[in-house]
Amino acid sequence: MNRRGRERGSMAVETVMLAPVFLLFLLFLAGAGRLVEAQGEVNAAARDAARAASIQRTFGDATSAAEKIATDALQDGCASPAVTLDGDAYEQGGEVRAEVTCELDLAFLGFGASKRMTGTAVVPLEEFRRVEK
Repeated sequence: MNRRGRERGSMAVETVMLAPVFLLFLLFLAGAGRLVEAQGEVNAAARDAARAASIQRTFGDATSAAEKIATDALQDGCASPAVTLDGDAYEQGGEVRAEVTCELDLAFLGFGASKRMTGTAVVPLEEFRRVEK
């Protein structure tokens, strides 16, 4: 048997062996891309929540506005979004800090996993705007 006859079919074997590795690599890329996209969405929701809170006159209204904005922003991507406002400096010239957390479902990767995503934003309060605690 010549050399060409001995190598016949080796390309098919190599393809069959490398196909699962290639598919796993593609799943890894999809998962990593989704994580990056979700982190951006959570950061944007935190920024929007802090901004919405900063234009309210009372801390109670600020909390309600921040929760509504963050929930609306994350309704498609994350499960059970939660907003925490730090109102220690909620006074004229102070600042409001919003932290948004949610659970990202990674079931599309083939296993039932989830990852907690957290985003934080700080927005200053206007110095000449009246605010009440």
